[in-house]
Amino acid sequence: MKLKRFANIDPIEQHTSLKQFKRWRQERIRRLRMKDYSFTVPNVEPDIAYLEDNRKWPSITWVGHSTFFIQHGGLNIITDPVWSTQMAFQKRLSPPGIKVEDVPPVDVVLISHSHYDHLNINSLRRLIGSRQLLVPAGLGPKLRKKGFIRIKELHWWESVIIHGVKFTFVPSQHSTRRNPWDTNSSHWGGFVIERPTSRTGKLVSHAGVKKPHSGSDEGKARAQIASAREPMAPWEKPFFSELSNVDRPIVSEAPTIYFAGDSGYFQGFKEIGRRFPIDVALLPIGAYEPEWFMGPQHITPEQALQAFEDLEAKWFVPMHYGAFKLADDTPREALDRLEAERRKRCLDDERILILPHGETWRLSGK
Repeated sequence: MKLKRFANIDPIEQHTSLKQFKRWRQERIRRLRMKDYSFTVPNVEPDIAYLEDNRKWPSITWVGHSTFFIQHGGLNIITDPVWSTQMAFQKRLSPPGIKVEDVPPVDVVLISHSHYDHLNINSLRRLIGSRQLLVPAGLGPKLRKKGFIRIKELHWWESVIIHGVKFTFVPSQHSTRRNPWDTNSSHWGGFVIERPTSRTGKLVSHAGVKKPHSGSDEGKARAQIASAREPMAPWEKPFFSELSNVDRPIVSEAPTIYFAGDSGYFQGFKEIGRRFPIDVALLPIGAYEPEWFMGPQHITPEQALQAFEDLEAKWFVPMHYGAFKLADDTPREALDRLEAERRKRCLDDERILILPHGETWRLSGK
């Protein structure tokens, strides 16, 4: 039987040929000699006691790379669980924000696609709890062979409701492969997490702190005032200073969260934003260099901000940087480019939350 192959919405050139890969590897040997990896994403002490006790209020904790521990509607959710100490012979740059043995029991695991930096079988096995796996179409058989039973495969725009929390698998622009023979044999995408109805059946309010849209006059004025107060270059911005005294915004008791997984830039971000009132967007900003090679599958920091605006989301949490040397960019370069583009677009800096590993953002303030 012919193996089913999945494809992107837009026809793009996948830079996967051996010739292109060799060219990148040769360029990388020269590039990495000049790269400065002295800057690393810091870790803060995770509030494990709160995470273990909390089954009511929404929260987001960045473990590292694309791994988040999310609490929503009484569920403990993990995205793309990877606790690996190295990736492709490269040691991890920063330790995970939560040790895998300290993770509270997990109810739902979201897998965006099968690449090794998003799906690590050993990490998945070490998680405790009921672990209902929501995975892209085509990935189920591989996971069942590994011994996992509670698996639900989803195609793009398909949804499942678990204890009142709705999970919708949405498109991205990417690809998959775990060996030379299974290219694109399973799908890829992101997830939207929401509570469409309350237990009484009434619509859940998405009320929270309203931020002016970046394109509005008020939004531009606020961003310009903020820029005037902080006349510093991007590389001077103290992203992680005063970590013990960070005032995070209050979002909602029932926020809509978008986890993008891994993606190149595509028009699908606008469609996702049209279909969902997104409060918090978890978007990748790393593994983009060299852009001629990585561009079809990984957005740059500048494109991440464009995606954020396409989604019309209220807040943006960057991810997919700081843990592994997957490409030729460094964590500092990704943050510097993100900050430079934020200023260029006159975006309010309060709408972009640069989390350290291990911090828990309590979305309802409780």
